[in-house]
Amino acid sequence: MQFIPYMCDFNGKCREAFDFYAQALGGEVVGRMTYGESPMCDQMPPDSKDLVMHSCLMVGEATIMGADGPPPENAGTDSTTINVTVDTPEEAERVWAAMTDGGEIKMPLQETFWALRWGMLVDRYGKPWMINCLRPSEDCPTPGKAA
Repeated sequence: MQFIPYMCDFNGKCREAFDFYAQALGGEVVGRMTYGESPMCDQMPPDSKDLVMHSCLMVGEATIMGADGPPPENAGTDSTTINVTVDTPEEAERVWAAMTDGGEIKMPLQETFWALRWGMLVDRYGKPWMINCLRPSEDCPTPGKAA
């Protein structure tokens, strides 16, 4: 299991911010997708097509992820979310069940185009989390594992 900070609410400046972080920290942006490049592009407002849906920066073995979002229905939560990355859908479901106890589900745990399981929640203490069981990808390798 890994804990990866996920920075949100860049309001259109996620690309600029992650390019800056890469330069300042000596890392590399290894994955970036806009809403317009995503399989959901037809479901998104036209003015969001150039906004960053997901960005992944690696600095050595460390990873930071981020986006211009979240979608409007999630606005108002903290702008940094802890992304818990697990290895199997079963582990994602176990962690999800435990973390949502007494919390609020923002996006249900489900299969997506980037993950075998993904969901967003606010825990019983008001803190935002994402549970992620990523599909194998070279876009954002899991630190410590072969891409």
